[in-house]
Amino acid sequence: MSDLPDVPELMPVEPTKNPDSVLFVCNHNSIRSPMGEALMRQRHGNHVFTASAGGRVGETDPFVDAVMAELGVDMSNHEPKALEDLDEGYFDLVVTLSPTAHHVALERAVVDATEVVYWPSADPTVVTGAREARLDAYRDVRDRLGERIEALFS
Repeated sequence: MSDLPDVPELMPVEPTKNPDSVLFVCNHNSIRSPMGEALMRQRHGNHVFTASAGGRVGETDPFVDAVMAELGVDMSNHEPKALEDLDEGYFDLVVTLSPTAHHVALERAVVDATEVVYWPSADPTVVTGAREARLDAYRDVRDRLGERIEALFS
C-alpha cells in the first residue's frame, strides 16, 4: 500500500446495474480517468463502450504509461480531453474519481447519464520521494480502480 491519503469529501457510491456504456471523469483526464478507461477496455473489450474525460484538460503523465505498461496496456494513444470535447452524448454510467470531478459532472449535467457515481481515488501526484515510491502510489490507484471495475461486473 502507498501512503496516499483517503478522499473523505464524499461517500463512495456504487451503481445499481451493469452498464453498457461508462464514462470515467477526473480532474484533468491525465491519471485516474484514463486508467479507468484503459482497465475497463482491457477487461471488458467492446462489450462496454468506454470513454474518459476531465473537468479540464491536463497533460499526459509518464507514470501512468509506466504502471499501465506493467499490465500490458499501451497508453501512448491517450490524449487528455475535457468533458466538452466528448463526441459521445449518452452514458449509462458516469464514474467520477475525485470530489472536483464529481461536482463538475453534476453541475454540467454531464451528458445524459442514467447514473452518476463517485469512486474516491487518491491523487498519486501528492506522493513525493524516490521514483519507486511514486510509482507505487500510481500502482495503488490503478489496482484499486481495477478492483472496483471487477466488482462492478462480477
